[in-house]
Parts: sequence; C-alpha cells; structure tokens
Amino acid sequence: MQTTEFLLKSRNVILDDGVHPAVIHVRDGVIANVLDAELLHPDLPMEDVGDLHVMAGLVDSHVHINEPGRTEWEGFETATKAAAAGGITTLVDMPLNSTPVTTTVKSFEAKLSAAEGKLWVDCGFYGGVVPDNRQDIKPLLDAGVLGMKAFLIHSGIDDFPNSTEADLRSAMPILHDYGAPLLVHCEIGKELPPYAGDPQSYPAYLASRPTSWEHEAIKLVTALAREYRTKTHVVHLASADAVPGLAASRTEGLPLTVETCPHYLYFTAEDVPSGDTRFKCAPPIRGRDHRERLWDALRAGVIDMIVSDHSPTVPELKCLESGDFQRAWGGIASLQLGLSIIRTEMLHRRFSFADLVRWMSSTPASLVGLQHRKGALRVGMDADIVVWDPDEEFVVDGATLDHRHKLTPYDGEKLQGKVKRTYVRGTLVFKDGKFADNASGKVLLREG
Repeated sequence: MQTTEFLLKSRNVILDDGVHPAVIHVRDGVIANVLDAELLHPDLPMEDVGDLHVMAGLVDSHVHINEPGRTEWEGFETATKAAAAGGITTLVDMPLNSTPVTTTVKSFEAKLSAAEGKLWVDCGFYGGVVPDNRQDIKPLLDAGVLGMKAFLIHSGIDDFPNSTEADLRSAMPILHDYGAPLLVHCEIGKELPPYAGDPQSYPAYLASRPTSWEHEAIKLVTALAREYRTKTHVVHLASADAVPGLAASRTEGLPLTVETCPHYLYFTAEDVPSGDTRFKCAPPIRGRDHRERLWDALRAGVIDMIVSDHSPTVPELKCLESGDFQRAWGGIASLQLGLSIIRTEMLHRRFSFADLVRWMSSTPASLVGLQHRKGALRVGMDADIVVWDPDEEFVVDGATLDHRHKLTPYDGEKLQGKVKRTYVRGTLVFKDGKFADNASGKVLLREG
C-alpha cells in the first residue's frame, strides 16, 4: 500500500486559500508540489479521487492510549487504527492512564518500548507534572516529550495526583526555557462534594462538578501565564461562562491557548438519558446554551482547536448496568468519529472547510511544535492526507468502530462526512474500511 512517488488528484483539495481542483505531488513521504489540476507528470502514477475532498490529516493532540499497564482499556494498535479510520494522521498520547504514568524518563522509555511496531499513524507523547517531580521535567523534555500535562483536581487514578499552584510554579520556568507547552486540566474543587440525589440522575452529576471549578482553575493558569509567559494550554473547555475571561487574555496577548472537544459541541446536558453513563466525562457535558456559546467562541477565535480527549475504559467500569454516574469511569470514546461529528455540526452554523482544518489540523500541530511538518497541504510538509466525502451520511454503529472497546454515546447517531483514505507520510494506511498490513507510523520526539 506504499508508493514512494505519486500524484493525488481531486476536484476538491482544501488548501490555505480555499477549495480548488489540484494535484498533490508526493515524493519520499513529503509534499513535493501542489499543482494546478491540469499540470500533470505523465510518467508518475496518479490516483484521481474525483469529487472526494482532499485535506491535511487531522492532528489530535489529546488522546489517552493507556498502554502499557492498562492496555485492556485501549492500546497503541487499536487506538492508532481508529485514528487512521477517522482521518487522524498524528496523535499525542497523554501521560495517563498508562501504568506507569509518564512522569519520569524511565516510564517514558517504557511507553516508547510499548509503542514499537504498533503505530498506524504518527504519535507523540506528553510527560506529566505531579507533586515533587520537578527534577524529572527537564530530563523528560530532553528525552523528547512534546509538552507536560497537569491536573488541578484528582485525575481519576491515584498514581497521577493533582498538582498545586506551587507545582505549576516549579514547572513553568523550565517549560518556558524549552518553549514547550504546559497543558492543564482546569477544574479546582476543594474536595469532591458528596453526590446528592439519585445516582442515575445526570443533573445530579452535573451539579457535582460546577462551572465555578473550571473558572477558578482558568483564573489561576491565566495569572501564571501572565507571570511566567510560558505557553499554557487549557484542555477540554466545557463551560462557556469562562469565555469572556479567556477572550480578555487573548486581547492581552498572553501565551494561552484553549481546546474543546466534539462531545461538548454535539451533545447537551438536556439530552443525556437517566443512567446512561456513556456520557460521563469531566468536566461534564453542560447545557444547550453552553454548547452554542462554545461554537460562538470558536467563531471568535477564543477557542483555538478541537481534539478528542479519547478516554476509554473497559465496559464494566462505565457501570451501564447500574447507571451510577457517581461510580462510573469518566471518559468518552470518540477517536474515530471527530471529523464526522464536527462536519455534522458545522453544517448548521456556516463554517468553512478552512475553519475545520484550522481547528483540527494546523492549530493542534502548532501547539506541540509540529507546525513545520504537520497540519497543512504545503510543499515540504509531511504527506499526511485524508480523502473523504463530506456529504456522505451514516449512522454510527459502535460495534464496527476500531478502538478496543465499542462503547460510545454516539452509537446510533446520524453523522455526515465519511473518511475514504488516509495517508501518513505518503503511505496509504487506510482505504475503504481496510488497513495496511504493516504498522508504518513513527514516534515523534521533541526537536531542538
């Protein structure tokens, strides 16, 4: 499924300046040229995909793969195959929920060893900021992690404890010197409150993680970004009430970026059935008004990117039989579906394909320092390409998804936009539901 040099032609190629008929000339894994559709090399093999759209592969900078140690939750092979099927050509693995967590160079080496020979797309990694591991941050960055992740509240597993303000203050000068980002789970709660009411009640779960927790945490990281001028990134924003403050930080010119996730842009709290713990995540899916204002924040440029926060577990830990939101694992599986989810929702809101590429390809690539290689169809960039039909509708059948466990709140949802092919550095890794025989994805280490 690999050719070192070929042409890919389409009447709908999504480039920086719009959608055009064009030919992508791929040579030795990179984009050698972007040609007018009539300027061909007759001596080169050519694939003409007709009206199918061709765009830069997606970059998902927030994925929990969980291997080693919790490979029964998810693993490199299943996660990267699901990514390829969803048009994702680059992903970045979070430092949890693997065992060991990626908070030392030794644990990072275990992660790299576990990934060997199992990557169908390119994969980078984050290290973790936890109490008392300041001495590990510089070695992790030297070893090649693309950034560092911290929680300001219990992470869900005891071996990745939350950081304090003092821990962030210890980490941020080091990260500033390296030009690497600090990613922060922005919820601060003095302690998890007693769960009031019916454990199957989604409104009760929602009330247990109020918007004020997000706001307090964002206020803290904004102040620290102002003080240290460290690249600081707010992960999975759910509360639109935080948007005005974030907009002010953008006007101020702070090095602060923000992501949200497909589940916050598609679902609403009002639609979550009682006891359906497939929808549990943290921060929680909030009300319809929050969803619409998050879309407004994307339009205004206050939210920079959309990433999956794919965080699956074994089905029994989602507690579907009891429907207990208090006990269920908080995480949503959607790695393969992000492009289709966002395409479906943006249709109602008059966004462009350029917006889609910015949110899901170029800006996530820039977050982790890969903008010179990933996230755009330009000469000299890696030939990471997705071929898709943005108009094809399908109903999600969870049983057919390629990540390890099939449990997802999108099961039965009608979506629009179907991936047909995915190329990673010019190698065809996915075509019409089938994967390449060999894993050709590469580990991406921090440069410089």
